[in-house]
Amino acid sequence: MAENASNEDYPHEIDEQLTGFDSAVSSVKNMLDTLISMPRNDLLQKLDPLDQAKLDLMSVYTLNSLFWMYLVTRGINPRDHGIKQELERIRTYMNKVKEITDKKKAARLDKGAASRFLRNALYDPEEKNSAKKSASKKAAETSSDTPQRKRSKQS
Repeated sequence: MAENASNEDYPHEIDEQLTGFDSAVSSVKNMLDTLISMPRNDLLQKLDPLDQAKLDLMSVYTLNSLFWMYLVTRGINPRDHGIKQELERIRTYMNKVKEITDKKKAARLDKGAASRFLRNALYDPEEKNSAKKSASKKAAETSSDTPQRKRSKQS
């Protein structure tokens, strides 16, 4: 009779949700075991400062989220608890790290290439025509001079 009472402690409609929750908790436990098995100093030495900040923020957010779930299982409203403000504070730091990461990934402007592009794209047609005429005159003068020099050297 005691076994029958323990099976009826919760509604059977949430059995699937409890199974999913149990697998999620097992997954978190496995990840935490992996992180804990490695010495923290060794782990931090392999990471650059931005990745260290990401790791620290992820760890703090995870622990506070687990505490949030603990409060819910105890029947305490976490929205009225100080954990809500702590999670919001952590989120602001996570957003700051995200902004830094996005700035690193953003395209950079090559000022020299941009100025060359603008100089060549925005031209004055009259100036360009006069430049072509003077260039063609110079080419004509040098081409007419060149054959005469060659002939004098050959003779």
